[in-house]
Amino acid sequence: MMETALYLIPVTLGDTPLANVLPQYNSEVIAGIRHFIVEDVRSARRFLRKVDPQFDIDGSQFYELNKHTSPQDVAGYLRPLQDGKPMGVISEAGCPAVADPGADVVAIAQRKGVKVVPLVGPSSIILSVMASGFNGQSFAFNGYLPVKPDERVKALRKLEQRIYNEDQTQLFIETPYRNGKMIDDILATCRPQTKLCIAANLTCEGEYAKTRTVKEWRGKVPDLSKIPCIFLLYK
Repeated sequence: MMETALYLIPVTLGDTPLANVLPQYNSEVIAGIRHFIVEDVRSARRFLRKVDPQFDIDGSQFYELNKHTSPQDVAGYLRPLQDGKPMGVISEAGCPAVADPGADVVAIAQRKGVKVVPLVGPSSIILSVMASGFNGQSFAFNGYLPVKPDERVKALRKLEQRIYNEDQTQLFIETPYRNGKMIDDILATCRPQTKLCIAANLTCEGEYAKTRTVKEWRGKVPDLSKIPCIFLLYK
């Protein structure tokens, strides 16, 4: 009998073979779950079919969790756990609850005293820190920076200040179609000696992780306009 718990189920970061990034144990856990809290029902179904082509999709329940879901709905999603049934949380890519709305439901589970089990899987945040050569003892993930150019420049200056004042690696992301603009702003705003690591398509085909100084990057940036990237700054 499977233990009643909220299982946090990582997903591949892109179209990469499951065996490359997810342990077999995850598949065994998934096989015992029929209630899933998901960021997108369609992609969650696709993922479950990839894990097991025979998975009973029709016999499973999916509860959608995104920025439009009300807190009342989120709290109600955990009812199957109260009935002794295990539940899984699946995000769009990578690890649930890290830079992901799944954190809300985990917070409720913790408040209710429900057991939470994080499964092993790929995190672009951790992988990019590993590949950068930057400080892995102290780093901060800042999510998306402001969209307005003047506010974004201000945010970049503040992050750069923290690198030098606190000896802390700073990470952030951008919507793929705005990657080029983000890189332009970094190269125009940051000090020439500040180091920038660009990590793209991690664990997928065309994987890319390169560290150079701002000065060295100028004129050598590849076209990353449609590729999921993570940017890291350090001194």
